Amino acid sequence: MSIEVSNITKFYKDQKALNEVSFKVKDAEIVGFLGPNGAGKSTMMKILTTYIQASEGTATVNGFDVNTAKKEVQASVGYLPEHNPLYTELYVKEYLNFNANVYGAPKSRIDEVIKLTGLEPEAHKKIAQLSKGYRQRVGLANALLHDPEVLILDEPTTGLDPNQLIDIRNLIRTIGKEKTVFLSTHIMQEVEAMCDRVIIINKGEVVADKYLKDLRDGQEQVVIVEFDFRVEDAFLLRLPKVKSVTNTYGFVYEITFNTKEDMRSHVFDFAHDNELKILQLNQKNATLESLFQDLTKS
Repeated sequence: MSIEVSNITKFYKDQKALNEVSFKVKDAEIVGFLGPNGAGKSTMMKILTTYIQASEGTATVNGFDVNTAKKEVQASVGYLPEHNPLYTELYVKEYLNFNANVYGAPKSRIDEVIKLTGLEPEAHKKIAQLSKGYRQRVGLANALLHDPEVLILDEPTTGLDPNQLIDIRNLIRTIGKEKTVFLSTHIMQEVEAMCDRVIIINKGEVVADKYLKDLRDGQEQVVIVEFDFRVEDAFLLRLPKVKSVTNTYGFVYEITFNTKEDMRSHVFDFAHDNELKILQLNQKNATLESLFQDLTKS
């Protein structure tokens, strides 16, 4: 197991932030740690990365105890905190070179992570000149410098525009083919787009642990698509196995199909045939949304 958490409890003075939290994450698995704001997600992340210590319970990362083997844990984990700390006065390569020295990583690794995270067009710039999306890429590149086996990402898509969101999602999916990724978010669409499994936490307690494929079984399929132009609902209703179409806002549509078959290819063909550009195309897990609402409502 990449991550094992057993009965972790954390107090901040008299406030209990986590209450006997337990879960396991397998190798090369992308797990979404989902919950409303203040649920305890960031606290759990900080414990797993040795930034803070739990009040009770045990946790290991790659077999190393987060309390007694902190250096080994830090060497095997790449961490991107919610508020990405960057030295904005440095150039991208200068910043990564500085951190490579800290990690003891080979200098050849700098160009490798720049290529992996798609930073080549901006690598010659100062970090202060970069967009939010490229700053997140710098944070991911830094987290990958020492080639860790586990990536822990706290709200990695916060504040990104739709195009940046798609790029970062695709990057995380690519990384997750070889490494374990444990990411926190309060946005269910992000879990649906990136994760294999979801752990839902509410008020410091795990309230659900499900594989997304299990949640999809037997349900209607909802596809979210954004075109570059308005489309009449009547045209989308001609798609095969379509049940309903809702224009949620702007040029964004939710299309419900009476099938478990992935219908995104049909939506893509529709756009191609009608000379439309697709700006986003995702599946929405209606069961996940309902589960989240039922388990986290006050």
